[in-house]
Amino acid sequence: MSSAEERIFELYEGLPRQGPGCADATRRAFKMLPTASGRPDILDIGCGSGAQTIELALCSGGRVTAVDIHEPFLRALEESAREAWLEDRIQTRTMSMEQLDFPDGTFDLIWSEGAAYVVGLEKGLAAWRRLLRPNGCAAVSELTWLTPYPPEEARAFWGAAHPTMGQIEDNLERARRAGYTPLDTFTLPESAWWNEYYTPQLAKLAKLERRSPKDSVLATLIAGARAEIDLYRRHSGAYGYVFYLLRRAD
Repeated sequence: MSSAEERIFELYEGLPRQGPGCADATRRAFKMLPTASGRPDILDIGCGSGAQTIELALCSGGRVTAVDIHEPFLRALEESAREAWLEDRIQTRTMSMEQLDFPDGTFDLIWSEGAAYVVGLEKGLAAWRRLLRPNGCAAVSELTWLTPYPPEEARAFWGAAHPTMGQIEDNLERARRAGYTPLDTFTLPESAWWNEYYTPQLAKLAKLERRSPKDSVLATLIAGARAEIDLYRRHSGAYGYVFYLLRRAD
């Protein structure tokens, strides 16, 4: 792992979440799916430290396999699972979302909150489809334009950071091309950005800044994180995370 990659992970270690989200949104998305009945086998892709993984295990009664490339996130999830008495229903695997080696048809539900952008929404959904059983479902939250005419400042920032970012209908069409039938969507509230993500991150950035003058890579990353937070303060109505609820088309 390069120095820059280590510093990127350092920005997010110890935070409640590694991206916008909340327990209410996770529960709402799960209850809207046909797989909400029974005890589904769930694959949580790009799980991070697993706040949503714990919630999925609690609300589903099923088994969750959580995968991430960063082992410290998985160790944190394992500790949370033990504290919640869920270690028998949550399994972690250190694995890239581009190299998921599970057999075809292993899962009833694929879950990914704020992580599909790593490979691209359409590419990820297409690759993961084989892992679903017939009529299996996927729930993916994705950064999305909420207006056809976003402010230029926001368009420039996310055009560089997330060049394939689209509007809701763009992403629904990507899901269709990847082999899914869209079921529903909803946008996460602004509180899902602040309560467990940006507010804790701001506190951590303040601590990291005490040593950033001696670490140019870290200083650059901190500046970028602050710029993102400031942008959301000004333009939260222009973009947000949207949950896409999908069923495998067979």
